[in-house]
Amino acid sequence: MLKRFFSYYKPYLKTFALDMSCALGNSAVGVLYPILTRYMLNDLIPNRKFNQIIIYGCVLLFAYVIKMLMKYSVDYYGHMVGTRMQADMRRQLFAKLEKLPFSFFDNNETGQIMSRITNDLQEISELAHHGPEMLVMTSFSLIFSLFYLSSINIYLALIIFSCSPLLIIITMIVRKKHLESSRRARKSLAQINGNVNSSVSGIRITKAFNNADTEMEKFEIGNKAFVEAKRGQYITMAIQHAATIFVTDIFNVVCLISGGIFLYNGAISFGDYSTFIVSVSFFTSPILQLVQWMEQFDEGVTGFERFCEILDLPIEEDRKDAVSLDKVNGDISFENVSFSYNHEEKREVLDHISFNVPKGKTIALVGPSGGGKTTICHLLPKFYHPDAGKICIDGTDIEDITMQSLRENIGIVQQDVFLFSGTFAENIAYGKKDATEEEIVEAAKKANIYDYIMSLPDQFETQIGERGIRLSGGQKQRLSIARVFLKNPSILILDEATSSLDNTTEALIQEALNSLKKGRTTIVVAHRLSTIKNADEILVVANGKIKESGTHAQLIKKEDGIYKKLYESQFLESDFGIDSKMMMS
Repeated sequence: MLKRFFSYYKPYLKTFALDMSCALGNSAVGVLYPILTRYMLNDLIPNRKFNQIIIYGCVLLFAYVIKMLMKYSVDYYGHMVGTRMQADMRRQLFAKLEKLPFSFFDNNETGQIMSRITNDLQEISELAHHGPEMLVMTSFSLIFSLFYLSSINIYLALIIFSCSPLLIIITMIVRKKHLESSRRARKSLAQINGNVNSSVSGIRITKAFNNADTEMEKFEIGNKAFVEAKRGQYITMAIQHAATIFVTDIFNVVCLISGGIFLYNGAISFGDYSTFIVSVSFFTSPILQLVQWMEQFDEGVTGFERFCEILDLPIEEDRKDAVSLDKVNGDISFENVSFSYNHEEKREVLDHISFNVPKGKTIALVGPSGGGKTTICHLLPKFYHPDAGKICIDGTDIEDITMQSLRENIGIVQQDVFLFSGTFAENIAYGKKDATEEEIVEAAKKANIYDYIMSLPDQFETQIGERGIRLSGGQKQRLSIARVFLKNPSILILDEATSSLDNTTEALIQEALNSLKKGRTTIVVAHRLSTIKNADEILVVANGKIKESGTHAQLIKKEDGIYKKLYESQFLESDFGIDSKMMMS
């Protein structure tokens, strides 16, 4: 673990060396005071050497100016080393998150992930900066104090040193409990961040349902857990600090009584006795600093452990012999595919399904919610991997195709559109990194959103707000369609792309989608069966199996067929003015 931690210092060794040199120099200047104090008390003052007193005073003042400059260097360069290491770790962690499979994000809330990127890395940064400096400075001070106090009076020094094991014992006893409570506090804080992120993201739903009290109750559960975890942490910290202060106070008492006895018996001079009392703080202060550093060390170690937990997770990887898809025709086949999200529950979402989609054809997936339609769409771009069977594109198993080339050839339009904070142009260009302005404009026209964009004061440079909050559902959907137009994939997945829209808006979106589907192999998931009547083939998916398949004309003729019942139900609801979307919910 330490070797791994120290590897992050490597790019900044020169700055780190300067920081450590200044920290060492800072401690070295600090020892001048007790040395000059002893010299003055034993020689200069008794012998009335006024000129030398002034000279040594000026030397000490100049040394303190140097100490001030070195302290500046320690604070600035030390913090910059820690900050740059933190930036490197954050960059590495973010890059890792981008490579983790969907299953990781299924099981970890956004707020908890954010806690690791911010709070944990901040603690690591503080340890990276203060840890080595503290060790260098306290180690030098301790070594100097051992030799210097011994040079004044070895017997008095041994009496003082004999109290040290008490501090070590106290620290060892309390540290383990403090580390455990620190871990609990970290987890509780991550839980709070998760709750806050969820509540803020859904604030409009909360207000719409007047559920502020419910959200407050959920928040308080995590908040109370955090308070309890911190309470345990502060109990151990308070015990350690109080006991440490008590032991260091004992040092002073022992020094005062023992030194007084030595002075009374003539075993030490008054000057040495006075110097010893002044200098004993050079022994106790670094010990106190080390004890406080152990607390920071525990916080940093806890954060680094949580950081490494994510770094050590397996990432999405291609097979070593995976090939790239250059020219994709778009022939798709599912061959005896089975899949379950949670293997422990042993409940298959897909159960040995097989079907083919020829190049340029459109296949529609219909059926009740939870039947496995969206899962089929997630398996094709390798967001998840089948437990059994295989999926092929143009006769090649997608497991033998690189994820980058596979996903470059698949365009997805979903019901829940995700847009990034930024402009219309930036969101459309997300479909093609090197898109020209002309290409962006053409994609907007094809998606039927160009006229709306041009009606805005800033046109394509208009900010859409977080997740497109300033746009209507239809505008969001058309923007996502423009993104796919720009990407120009060979295979298209439409996952309930119009199910949340009103009829008028749906007509506009459907026009854009029909244009988008031309010449592409398309898989459509739809609740409104009227939108997929012209599909080349319709698959009825229920309970992880394909129950029926055929064209609309073929399926509508099946007596007691699932599709026929669904279609007739929607037809009747349409006649009565009932929203057909409700039928499948």
